[in-house]
Amino acid sequence: MAINHSVVQVRVEGGILWVGGEAYPLRNISHVGQRILQVDKGAAWRRFLIRVLISLVVGGVLVPFFDTAGLVVLLAVLALLTWKLISVITRPDLYGLVINTSGTQRDAVWSTAWSEVDYLVNEVAKAIGRPDVAQLIYNVEHAVQGDLIQQYGAGSVGKQQHSGSGNNTVGR
Repeated sequence: MAINHSVVQVRVEGGILWVGGEAYPLRNISHVGQRILQVDKGAAWRRFLIRVLISLVVGGVLVPFFDTAGLVVLLAVLALLTWKLISVITRPDLYGLVINTSGTQRDAVWSTAWSEVDYLVNEVAKAIGRPDVAQLIYNVEHAVQGDLIQQYGAGSVGKQQHSGSGNNTVGR
C-alpha cells in the first residue's frame, strides 16, 4: 500500500496559525510538539511466520489431494503473505505536528519527512512567543492522508480518518 502524499500549506499571520483550512489562534495554543507513528516490525514478522506455518500445514494436507493445483495455490498463498509482509515493513515512519489548545490535543498535520515537522514545531513555538509579529508560510510537501486505527486494551476506539490537515474524525 503506497503512501499518498499531498501538499498542505501552513501559515502564520495575524496571530493565527492556519494548517490547510484549520485555524488555531496562537494565543490559545498551550503546547506544540511532535508525534511519531512507527510500524511494529516485530509484530509483522510474528504474524507472517504464524500465517506461513498455518499455510504450510493446511497446504501439506491439501496438496496430496489436489496435486499440481494444490501446489500452485500454496505457492500463491505464500507469495501473497510475503507481499503483505514487505508492504507492511517498508512503510515509512509518520511524523505529526501536535497542537494543544484549551486542553484539547489536535494532530494538525502528518508528514513522512521528519525535517518538515521539526521545522514547523520550531517556527510555531517562535510564533507563540510573538503572536502579533510572526509571519510564516510553509508548504508541507510530504503531508499524508490516511486512517489511524487506535486500540487500547481489548476494545477498539474506532477508525480515524485523516485528510492530511486538521484533526482526525472518528467513524465506527
